[in-house]
Amino acid sequence: MKKLQFLLITCGLLLTACGGPKVPTEYKETGKLPTIYPDYIDVTVPVNIAPLTFEFDGASDEMVARYAVGDEVIVCNGQPDIDDWRKLTEKAKGGDITVEVFTRNDSQWNRFKPFNIHVSPDSIDPYISYRLIAPSYESYEALTINQRCLENYDERVIYDNMLCGFEKDGQCINCHHFQQYNPQHMQFHARQHNGGTIVTIDGKIKKVNMRNDSILSAGVYPAWHPTQNLIVYATDLTHQNFHTADSNKVEVFDEESDIIAYDIDNDEVTNLENDDTEFEVFPAWSPDGKTLFYCSAHFERQDTTRTKGAEVVKRYKELKYNIFRKSFDPDTREFGPRELVFDASAIDQSATFPRISPDGRFLLFTMGKFGYFHIWHRDADLWMMDLQTGEVHSLTECNSNETESYHSWSSNGRWIIFSSRRNDGVFTRPFIAHIDKDGKATKPFELPSEDPDYHRQFMRCYNIPEFMRGPVTIKPQTFADVLKGDAVSVKYTSKFKGK
Repeated sequence: MKKLQFLLITCGLLLTACGGPKVPTEYKETGKLPTIYPDYIDVTVPVNIAPLTFEFDGASDEMVARYAVGDEVIVCNGQPDIDDWRKLTEKAKGGDITVEVFTRNDSQWNRFKPFNIHVSPDSIDPYISYRLIAPSYESYEALTINQRCLENYDERVIYDNMLCGFEKDGQCINCHHFQQYNPQHMQFHARQHNGGTIVTIDGKIKKVNMRNDSILSAGVYPAWHPTQNLIVYATDLTHQNFHTADSNKVEVFDEESDIIAYDIDNDEVTNLENDDTEFEVFPAWSPDGKTLFYCSAHFERQDTTRTKGAEVVKRYKELKYNIFRKSFDPDTREFGPRELVFDASAIDQSATFPRISPDGRFLLFTMGKFGYFHIWHRDADLWMMDLQTGEVHSLTECNSNETESYHSWSSNGRWIIFSSRRNDGVFTRPFIAHIDKDGKATKPFELPSEDPDYHRQFMRCYNIPEFMRGPVTIKPQTFADVLKGDAVSVKYTSKFKGK
């Protein structure tokens, strides 16, 4: 039987005026909720989100859905008009859209239990960006950084990996990042052929060679200061293991890693943390720009008959990352000593990817059993720390039996977006959840697609979703032209000058 796809909202016609699908007058009560994909049952959505499409995930000859907000009723089984969806969400703002699903098998109609879609008055940033990449390492050349409008289905490429190289002259792009959600202040890395760090400020683009004899490597995992032209990076010597029997198929780990800072205006770099017994990674700024958070794992050599890399490979499950912070004076540009924020190793866990809410109160992070590259760890879950009280709790509403990682806050602090493998354990998909003033999360919903079955057919992973206040307007070829040119080399300084 044909599985009928349908959209959550209709063509915007009132039931009394609709010449299309109608609610059946005779039907059998199933007494259970419908099985739909994506699962939008009892989710909370922003008032400005694109129409949520879903399909009945079972055998049926026909499907009819009825939506009600107050005395307004809409019936449809087709694709909605976005303007009509917007009218519906505006009417439901702060309340619910009630949805009834009816399906027909042969001549028998069935009615499922109604469910609600809660419409929050809190809006969401209009754009997100992400890297689209294959789920494994068979190919990374077909790789792009894309941007998507959350208010509709418009998706465009920011940069295409294949514009600068192919095969033996291949390139890999990663770590896109913005200053305070500003699409005009952006950076990303390109490795291998024509490699370098791209930094763009208000339409001006430069390619930077971040390598210097005084630092470990070029910068990765960026954190742009909220108000200054200063980016903090991790630098590392990274390795990968590929497993045949372990459920975590890939393990990414560092032989060494440090934290550096880069002064964009003066093209200067300096070391912030470079202890040989510490693996520092994943810097993140507080919204006021006065505190730098990061993760670090303690590792001391025990077997000098091996290289350090070989010893780390043997002991990688011992790596437990904790969350630290350093104070920062924006006027003098001086950093204070490190302070422990969350001791995950004390509970035999590893905490990574700290992200601070825009109001400065909550720290959202990923926690797993070991290591820091949790996107490959099935046990990785989202956790929240209240920085005022020190209370830590699991975001149970958002977590699943598969990986949750790579999370970001919306600019108003009311939404988070994260990558999850919950659908099939292979492909990461973006999920969005509402966060209230007390740090409590609602059931997350999958990024809406015009075709409800799109994500079950799409053969790419969404990597590092980031919110933006608007779209990146620089064309992909413009970025490629800069990457093909010469890079500005950084200079090392032991201390930045004050502002």
